[in-house]
Amino acid sequence: MSKYTLNINGQAKSVELVPDTPLLWALRDSLNLVGTKYGCGVGQCGACTVHIDGVATRSCIIPVSSVGQQKITTIEGLDPQASHPLQTAWQELDVPQCGYCQSGQIMTAAALLKEHPQPSDAEIDGAMGGNLCRCATYLRIRAGIHRAAEIASQQKAKK
Repeated sequence: MSKYTLNINGQAKSVELVPDTPLLWALRDSLNLVGTKYGCGVGQCGACTVHIDGVATRSCIIPVSSVGQQKITTIEGLDPQASHPLQTAWQELDVPQCGYCQSGQIMTAAALLKEHPQPSDAEIDGAMGGNLCRCATYLRIRAGIHRAAEIASQQKAKK
């Protein structure tokens, strides 16, 4: 066991884990940040997506020992009031069906919107293609991303 101090959602959090423990389990089991979901365990479904230094990353395949002082953002840290434009759009449009994959969908979409504030359908499909949704709400997810881009643009115009 080794001790790690992780920068999660702007706070230093200490965990004591075996070095090859996936970041996902550090978040869920050690720190009780259960918004990040376990899906496949091999980095292919996207349910476990978090941001590491702003990049959408599959936490199930990243060993906790490799994170260092990089900034980790989970769905809980995306917006403390849960009012990020994506979260607002998801609620407005009733995007999720079962909801299980949605934190990973939102985290991937947030990284996309940071890079492409007004993404095209092709950009959305390209960025989101690796995130699986068993309920097949892909069209609602795409609509939610477009709506979130509108909300963000309106918020920016008000400032």
